[in-house]
Amino acid sequence: MTSNPDPSRYHLLLTSDGRPIQHGWWGSEETARDKFRRWIGEHGSLPDARVTLTDEDTGEQLDAWPDDSPGIVSGPG
Repeated sequence: MTSNPDPSRYHLLLTSDGRPIQHGWWGSEETARDKFRRWIGEHGSLPDARVTLTDEDTGEQLDAWPDDSPGIVSGPG
């Protein structure tokens, strides 16, 4: 039996100056990563913009922009 993906598993958060500006949730990691890249292009010029991608099932942060961790390369894509 195949289960349907959780439509709220992959969470994107866009903040500017530390305040939430936009949220989105997707059931597909591939779709969420596409949106992640798009949000960077569309909103990356906001003051102190930051975009994070989190797997809500595991609590793991999958990607972040800008990546402020020295020596760590952003996730695939």
